[in-house]
Order: sequence, then structure tokens, then C-alpha cells
Amino acid sequence: MDWNSRNAKFNALINQLFHGKGWNNRANAALELGLLKDARAVNLLCRALQSERDPGVLNNIIEALGRIGDPKATLRIIEKLKEEINHFKNNRMQFDKLKVIIIIESLKKIKDKRALPFISYFLNSPVEELKILSEQAFDTIEPDWRTIIDKEREEKSIQDIFKVNL
Repeated sequence: MDWNSRNAKFNALINQLFHGKGWNNRANAALELGLLKDARAVNLLCRALQSERDPGVLNNIIEALGRIGDPKATLRIIEKLKEEINHFKNNRMQFDKLKVIIIIESLKKIKDKRALPFISYFLNSPVEELKILSEQAFDTIEPDWRTIIDKEREEKSIQDIFKVNL
């Protein structure tokens, strides 16, 4: 695909993401933007992440940001993870396991250490799948995380070790 046709497709997908009729069109646009892996989409996907309300579209936006892999998206994705952590703490019935899985997978692909304190919440999760996925994310983002924790655990929690508070 030449640059002009790729650019036209990119612009059409961005337009569909923000103005598409129906959640399915917006979700497909987000998914395709992720498949393009065009870093120009990151800021626009982050903006859509803040304004979108449909859970399916949100999941596809988060997945697309992970596929692109730009650390500029980390903080916006972390905001969504914080929301899910709060749902989990306050009312497990509102907790969206699929969204958490997609978020952790995306953060794992981005490989930004700023995500570790938030992913660490699920290292001791009663949901085995989330626990394993969190460990895999830590292995990818900070391969020596177990050593770091062992050295510092006597004095600090995991969140304190990586210097970010919920």
C-alpha cells in the first residue's frame, strides 16, 4: 500500500472512530487503526478513550494502543485500569475481567515501567488468570522484578518499590 492510500485509509478510520454510526463501526475502526500500527493514531485514540462510553469500543481502543506500542498511551490506559481496580475493590459485580485482561496485555506490549505499580495490584488476585497475566507482564516489562521485590520487600510494598500510589 502506497503512502497516499495508507494516509486516506488512516483518515477514514479516524473519521469513523469519532463519527461512526453505531458502536460496531467505531470498534472496527479502532481495531483497524491498531493493525495499521501508525503512531499518528496514538493521541487520537487516547482522546477517543476518554470520550467513548461503549465497553466494546473502549476495549478495541485499548487493544489498538497496545498494538501500536507507544508509551504516550500508558497514562491513559492506566486511568482505565484504575477505574477497574476501584470497581474490584468496591463491588466485584461491576468488575470487568475482560477489560482488565485487555489492559494488562496492552501495557505489556507497550513495556512502560510506569504501569508496574498498577499491574501489581493483580499479582495477588484471587482470579488466577489475572495473577498469571500480571506476572507475565512484569516478566516482560521488568525481567528482574522478583529480585527487586525480594531485596526491598522487607521494608516496602510493591507499589512503594515502583514509586507510584493508587
